[in-house]
Amino acid sequence: MAKSRKVIITCAPTGAIHTPSMSPYLPVTPEEIAEAAIAAAEAGAAILHLHARDPADGRPTQDPAMFMRFLPGVSGATDAVINITTGGAPTMTVEERMQPAATFKPELASLNMGTINFGLFPMLNRYADDLQHDWEREYLGNKEIVFKNTFNDVEKLMKMGLENGTKFEFECYDIGHLYNLKYFVDAGLVKPPFFIQSVFGIFGGIGGHPEDLMHMKRTADRLFGDDYQWSILGAGSHQMRLGTMGLSSGSHVRVGLEDSLWLGPGKLAETNAQQVKKIREVIEGLSMEVASPDEARELLDLKGREKIDLSYDGKKAA
Repeated sequence: MAKSRKVIITCAPTGAIHTPSMSPYLPVTPEEIAEAAIAAAEAGAAILHLHARDPADGRPTQDPAMFMRFLPGVSGATDAVINITTGGAPTMTVEERMQPAATFKPELASLNMGTINFGLFPMLNRYADDLQHDWEREYLGNKEIVFKNTFNDVEKLMKMGLENGTKFEFECYDIGHLYNLKYFVDAGLVKPPFFIQSVFGIFGGIGGHPEDLMHMKRTADRLFGDDYQWSILGAGSHQMRLGTMGLSSGSHVRVGLEDSLWLGPGKLAETNAQQVKKIREVIEGLSMEVASPDEARELLDLKGREKIDLSYDGKKAA
């Protein structure tokens, strides 16, 4: 009998897209982020894609000291793959964004594969009366945000990964980002298997139509053949719909409150674990199996959890 396919669930418990006023369930403090990440892993997430926030007002931060307030706890409570963002927030410099990954040398880090206009402002009208912090209104209403990921920026991060043994979740917000990745593959800066996270529904990137998903897959197949593992990230209401479509087409999947605050139409997700459990039901309903952390490590050829560095004392330069 043929073996069922192993599917990697990535969970992103918090992030830079949503602000604290949008949902009372968004993890903000280090304790909340740790609790959410551990519960997501227990529900079946093999990879935890981690951001940090300033607990005072929920503003995104790339301060390694803030990551250190939850990373040891998460690492000690679960064997899930730690995936640290190098995206941070689109308003940060690449030097700021790379600090945590450079410091902790994780098995996996995200890497955005191209510059895009990043439009959060359509959300402002929906939440304008609910915003509690001045920075939220300024951040959401900004129509000038360019999420800068130049070839030089990407190369700098890739060289950091080579030095530290960190592999990447290549976040591709548009078709051109796949071609950017192909350039770096041909230049010898990254080796297969490539973990490609196709991102759909961010205003400024590719849309969330099923044809957009299939166009991404056809292009990645043509450029990378069998050398990549494919995952789907659908923003907002696209999360479960496109995740399900991707699963049916051979993908892995990412969920979490970073990408969508919702569990269903008009229903906020109260925990990240709820979203993990929901997509797990889809995976198992399609006669596939949820990959364990060690199976994810094998599929992605990661260096192993014992090689990350959690010795940061607040003094070591990132």
